Order: sequence, then C-alpha cells, then structure tokens
Amino acid sequence: MPEARTPVHPVVEEVTRRIAARSADTRSAYLARMAAARAEGPARAGLACSNLAHGFAACGGADRIALRGLRKPGIAIVSAYNDLLSAHQPLDEFPAWIKDAAREAGGVAQFAGGVPAMCDGITQGRAGMELSLFSREVIAMATGIALSHEMFDGTLLLGVCDKIVPGLLIGALAFGHLPAILVPAGPMTSGLPNKEKARVRQLHAEGRATREELLAAESASYHSAGTCTFYGTANSNQLVVEVMGLHLPGASFVHPGTPLRKALTEEAARRVVALSRADEYTPLAEVVSERSVVNGVVALLATGGSTNHTMHLVAIAAAAGIQLTWDDFADLSAVVPLLASVYPNGNADINHFHAAGGVQVLVGTLLDAGLLHPDVRTVAGDGLWRYRSEPVLDGGSLRWREVPARSLDEDVLRPVDNPFAPDGGLRMLSGSLGRAVIKVSAVAPEHRVVRAPARVFTTQDGFTEAFRAGELDRDVVVVIRNQGPQANGMPELHGLTPALGVLMDRGHRVALVTDGRMSGASGKIPAAIQVTPEAAAGGPLARVADGDLVVVDAGAGRLDVLVDEAELAARPVRDAPPDEAAWVGTGRELFTALRRAVGPADQGAGVFGPMTPAHFGAPARV
Repeated sequence: MPEARTPVHPVVEEVTRRIAARSADTRSAYLARMAAARAEGPARAGLACSNLAHGFAACGGADRIALRGLRKPGIAIVSAYNDLLSAHQPLDEFPAWIKDAAREAGGVAQFAGGVPAMCDGITQGRAGMELSLFSREVIAMATGIALSHEMFDGTLLLGVCDKIVPGLLIGALAFGHLPAILVPAGPMTSGLPNKEKARVRQLHAEGRATREELLAAESASYHSAGTCTFYGTANSNQLVVEVMGLHLPGASFVHPGTPLRKALTEEAARRVVALSRADEYTPLAEVVSERSVVNGVVALLATGGSTNHTMHLVAIAAAAGIQLTWDDFADLSAVVPLLASVYPNGNADINHFHAAGGVQVLVGTLLDAGLLHPDVRTVAGDGLWRYRSEPVLDGGSLRWREVPARSLDEDVLRPVDNPFAPDGGLRMLSGSLGRAVIKVSAVAPEHRVVRAPARVFTTQDGFTEAFRAGELDRDVVVVIRNQGPQANGMPELHGLTPALGVLMDRGHRVALVTDGRMSGASGKIPAAIQVTPEAAAGGPLARVADGDLVVVDAGAGRLDVLVDEAELAARPVRDAPPDEAAWVGTGRELFTALRRAVGPADQGAGVFGPMTPAHFGAPARV
C-alpha cells in the first residue's frame, strides 16, 4: 500500500522542473499525437476487409474468431531472440507462454516481428563493433515495422542487452498510444568471479598467461544462458527500466529457466491485456514521462551503472518528446549517493546485488530519501511504491510481498546514511578539449586527477603495439581519436582496459581520453569518454599531438590540453577517419547512411534528427 511521502529532494525536483520546461513544446506535441493515434476499440477496426483478413489469415480456432470479430485485445510480441547470444537465447520459449496467458486473459498475442541483437562481447575489438551503436536505430526501426500493421492494442517487448532495450523503447514510443511492457530474460548464474577474470586478462596482456588460460577464465565467467553477471549496460538496462516502471516489479534479475521467470513472463502477458482495456488503459507515452526519466537517471547513478546510458536515456527521452541533457545527469549525480558495489565498481556480481535486496530495496531506500518521484504511472499501476515488493511463487501462484527495508548485505547494497560514496560517481568534464563523461565510481580518489603527456592513436591496434613495445611504460594520457559516431560508429574500447591497468599497477599516472565509448565495463582507469565534439566533426581532439600535456581532473570537472588556444586551432588535422572506401567489410558499408546522419554523443548519438514540435506534427509556440 502507498506510504507517507517523503518530500522529493529539491535538486531532483528542480532538475525535473527544468526538463519539463525545456521540453514543453516537444512533449505536448508528442502527447497530442499519441492521443490522436488512439482510436475507439481495436485499432484494426479501421482496416479494410482485405487488410484485416491478411492480419488473421494464419490464425486458427478461437484466436481467428476473436481477431475477425474485433472483440478481444490484440497483443504484439516483438522479440530480440536468437540462440547465438546467451542473454537472448532464453526468449525462445517466451512467445508460446505469452500466447497461452494472453488467451486466458481474454486477448490474442501474435509474434509481430523480430529485431536484431548483436553482442559487444563477441564483436569487441573487431570491425563488427563499429555497427554496435547503429544497431540501436535499426532495432527501433524494426520495432516500428512490426507495429506499423496496426493490428494491436498492446505490446510486449522482449530484449535484454545494450542497444536492444533502448532500441525497442525508441521504436515503441513512436506507437506510445499503446500499452507496452518490457519482458527480460534474467542473468546467468554466477561463474568465475569478475575480479579473477580481470586478473587473468591483465596477466595475458603482460604475456604472463597463455591464450588457453585466458579462454578458460572467460568461459568460466560466461558459462550459460542468461545475461552476463557484471554490471555493464545489459544489467543497467534492466535496473533502469524497472525503476522507470516498465517491467513488472522484481522482474529484472530472476534467472532464466526457473518457474518464477516463466510465471513473470505469463503475468506480463496478462497485464498488458489488462492495460489495453478502457478501465486500466495505460499507454507507454504516459509511463515514460519527465518524472520517470529522472527516476531512471537517479537509479543509474545510485548504482554506478553504465555510461552508455548518458546516450541511451537521452535518446529514449527524446523519442517521448523529453529533452534530457548531460547537465541534468551531472546535477543529479552531485546529490545521489552511490549505494551499490557491483563489478566493475566492486567485487560482487548482479546476483549478489539481487540477493541483497536488489531493485526493491534500492527503490525503497531512494523513495524514503526523497530521491525518486513516487507519483508516476507504471505498468503495475499508479505509484512507484509498488516496486518495493518482490515476486514469489506461493503454491504455484504468483504474488508480490514486501521486502525488508534494509539491505541483507551492506557490502553490496547500502542505505543512504552509509553510502559507498556521497555522489553518483558520474561526472561531466569540460574544457579546451570539449565535453566528456567520466565514471569515477570504480576509480580510486588518488587516480582521479591525471596530468601527463599525451600519446595519440587512431586505432586500438596501434595502442596495443605501442604497449607491447614498452613505449607507454610511463605517466601517460592515452588519446584515441576518430572513434566517435560520425568517424566509425563509436565502438566500445574495452580491449584497452587490461593494458592500461598494467600501466597503472606499475605505479604510473594513467588516463584515457577518447571520443569512443567504454560503457558499463569501465573500471579503475580514469577514462574521459564520449568526447564531443568528436575529432571527425572538427573537435579539438583532432589537433592534439604526442607530448602535449593533457589534464583529466574529475574533481574539478576539467578536460584540457595545455596548449595555447590559437596555436591549437592553427594546427592541421593530423588524422582523418576512414572514408567510405575504407569503411567496408563486416557489413559496415550497409550502415553508411546512418554514419552520415548520426548526431553528437551528448544528444544521444541518434540518427532520427533533433526532436522539435514539428517532428511530432505540431508547430512550435511563438
């Protein structure tokens, strides 16, 4: 039941107020378009007979009669299933469960479309990684294609990892008049501890562990169906969207292959049928609001989540007409304490976090501290208080029960009065090199300020060669440029981490500066990432030279090159990103149009253009 409210923190309230004010035109235009899209009765009622007949031609029995008679809600299943990727392999069984449960609830579920799901773990350091961020836009468009048939009254979105969940949401928000629930698959069980995996990676980088030893460690860590257990973008996705009210309460971190996971999937089907009916109608457009977006940012900060969400949440919000900025992240980070310690921000994995109380204890803690908005719409009903309860099976039936108010393991999840750090660990840097994001929740305080000569690279391979040759065995700021969205799709640069860790462990002052990404796996190395404007767009990073003194100062929020501004501006651009003739292979040539259209990192690195009232079909106010 709802509890007495704690007043919302004044900074949380102020950030939300200014987001709403900034977004007034775009948000109102979006909501007006969604209201206009809602029709009386099933959307398919307006289809011509031939169109409608195509929509149920493959159905049989009661489903065919229901769709033809326009009597029951039609539910779209949009899934990222494939059996290559551990996180998405469990989704194979979900459509059959969903169809049965929807039918029992008085609806008809149809598999409307599949979306691609690529794994950054497989493509890391390879050419395919340059398609990773662009795949979010492809997923959004594929979701739009699935829903464009207008046969549906609600949507279930099945997906887990990095770009998949944001892409599904962006696509579904174009159909935000429909109720939608995200359906996760859950994490794999714990394998080799992440700290041990990182240790073997560093040994291999130094040549002190063989490939066979490294492969043994990796396969002991990534060992079964389910999401990887470190707190990267995949698990950040799950936590953030649950706190935004887009999952059923407690759905994020239940293992695949368990009776509870099956029960939650079936309940999602029943619930979306209910949300499509007039008495409980809850469109996605109203669940994703200014308040819920701020709640998602707060949850990300409180747990030290993935830096990828400084782009993904901006893009998701924009799809709902909401203008979220990096300054909003920074201001919230200053007042949101770090309450979780999950690798790479600690030794525990996501299963330990869940066992300590997980999302439910986190939500309760943040609500009681006034750091979350309680008055939001969710797929479970109005009010975020519902997310203080966890799902359990009682005699085979699913129910929700209250969780203890405090964590069961304060080495993993802490209260506000005893945080791991007083702030959210995500900082915005600015200076003569532009703007960047730095995640300091896993960086020791003594390593948060680095002033050292630059060594500039344009490829990960160039860095690796220099490291192996001993050329970096000193204080150094490693600059890797032409890794931004316009240059080559903004790949993640995880492969740099072991070598950089070796240099730090040798006692050197080390930092990374790049217009590429590091995501949720960024660890103990101070990394100024997502630098914007990127080098390929004429940013100052394009003119940095070997030996220039570079300052990365997380405390002061500075990112500078200590070169006279006029001198820097007069330098010729030393390196160019790959041209279209060079950006080929592994399917990259298919994405050339997206590379030309992509926006800057601080605007979500999207290809759909800036969100304006005209974008949503309404003129701006004068």
